[in-house]
Amino acid sequence: MSGFFTVSILDYGAGNVRSLRNAIKFLGFESKDISCSEDILQAQAIIFPGQGSFKQAVHSLKEKGWFDALKLYISSNRPFFGICLGMQLLFEESQESPGEKGLGVIPGAVTKFDSSNGLSVPQIGWNGCLPVKECTVLDDVKNGDKVYFVHSFCALPTDTNVDWILTLTDYGNHKYISMVAKGNVVGAQFHPEKSGPVGLAMIRSFLAAHGSMNTQEIGVIKGLNSLAELPRTVLSKRIIACLDVRANDDGDLVVTKGDQYDVREVAEHTTTGRGGVRNLGKPVALCKRYYDDGADEVVFLNITSFRQGVVEDLPMLQVLESASQNVFVPLTVGGGIREYVDADGKEWSALDVTARYFRAGADKVSIGSDAVYAAEKYLQEGLKTGTSSIEQISNHYGAQAVVVSIDPKRVYCHTADAGNTTLSSIPLSPSIPSSLHQKTIVPLLNGERGPAGEAFCYWQVTVKGGRETRDMDAVQLAKVSEILGAGEIMLNCIDMDGQGNGYDIALIRAVQNAVSIPVIASSGAGAVKHFEEVFRETAVNAALAAGIFHRNEVRIQDVKAYLSKSNISVR
Repeated sequence: MSGFFTVSILDYGAGNVRSLRNAIKFLGFESKDISCSEDILQAQAIIFPGQGSFKQAVHSLKEKGWFDALKLYISSNRPFFGICLGMQLLFEESQESPGEKGLGVIPGAVTKFDSSNGLSVPQIGWNGCLPVKECTVLDDVKNGDKVYFVHSFCALPTDTNVDWILTLTDYGNHKYISMVAKGNVVGAQFHPEKSGPVGLAMIRSFLAAHGSMNTQEIGVIKGLNSLAELPRTVLSKRIIACLDVRANDDGDLVVTKGDQYDVREVAEHTTTGRGGVRNLGKPVALCKRYYDDGADEVVFLNITSFRQGVVEDLPMLQVLESASQNVFVPLTVGGGIREYVDADGKEWSALDVTARYFRAGADKVSIGSDAVYAAEKYLQEGLKTGTSSIEQISNHYGAQAVVVSIDPKRVYCHTADAGNTTLSSIPLSPSIPSSLHQKTIVPLLNGERGPAGEAFCYWQVTVKGGRETRDMDAVQLAKVSEILGAGEIMLNCIDMDGQGNGYDIALIRAVQNAVSIPVIASSGAGAVKHFEEVFRETAVNAALAAGIFHRNEVRIQDVKAYLSKSNISVR
């Protein structure tokens, strides 16, 4: 089908390029990596999947000697498709990196979303694109289709760039440019390689035309003042499937699910009362099943990774590599995101571990215990050192690549000021603001009471899969994680895990009110109504579930159909 045509991929060393390669191969086309500036100038078409910071990308392009060649290639109207940061670099500069100059093909600057009015930043999830032109890349895209965004910075329409606008998208009070097109140069702020069938259709259209784009004005924009009259797009709620992956007693890698984090079956005829590891299926097969059923993201949690280093954990890496061949939605992986020394004495940083996961097909990493240790160090020293796993990964790949997974347990209290609620075991730096000194105690909802009649609680964080508590609460950890550079919080609750009684609404509200980054609700879903409940009663944009999907008690499409009937936007 592809004939002689080969598309060149510009991989400057940041992010998950494997997914783009897999998408191109899945569509029946051939690709090759650019290795020198001459490859750029001789390319038939280029796709540039950017991830990370604006400054880091510019420096990397210049260090490789590719910057000027790429600028010449694009300025000559050669076939080009920039993705996410690959589109932002077409502009003159970015608020993310003041003083750093982009390719300057499109006039103007990229700016940060304003979170001062409560808007969660980054924008993470599935939103629409309103076309203001006709273009070959959109030939197979229908009205109402959703694509996957994950970004903190955007390009706003101006008088100088209006002729470049292909599509517009709304987030909060921002109506920003989500696609650009002029001649044979196209850019997308979202990730088509992670946007399921809709994104694949865009890539196919670009490749089938050998990058030759036919762009036509359709008269939607009649000056910038007319933008306010255009229909608004809506960010949909995400339904995320989570796969807890570990080796069973026979050494096979399986998906399991715990009951308050205990993943073993109950066995009546053993001395311990505990049987084998609960086996709910194979990770690659389940991942594909959830993708086909409409999952908006899939999370792999390697729950025994603390026993060995990630780089030596070949089976888990192979799971990601295999899953990413046929699954074109975001994949998050957690477990073992930390620095460590392997059996040969070689030191691996958290950034090394993340890079290995990304090369295997992951898009984001989830950090658990190591985030707690980093938060404790920050509270003691009162400053960001740049050495924590959160900071290293965020600084290199961007905040949107870092998810902090919080595993808290309830601590019940009779009053809201239940004695000393400060962090007694952590010597706090004088520079730490008072808002981080106190644990957040809230009233229980709907008449619920603790085991001794308590009407209040806070949530104490744990490490090592819930086996060890630390002197910090979930709200404090979430706040410090945001300060250190996390882009998203995965908020679990050990008390609710496996119970099927719904999410911990009080916990979710407490954390979400304390941070400006997105929060994923996790732990407790037992019925479709629990998804509606968490979306109605909190402002979260995503809800995660595991056991009810693994056991086929509820299908993801059932959840989405229920939410759609309840007028909650889903993909």
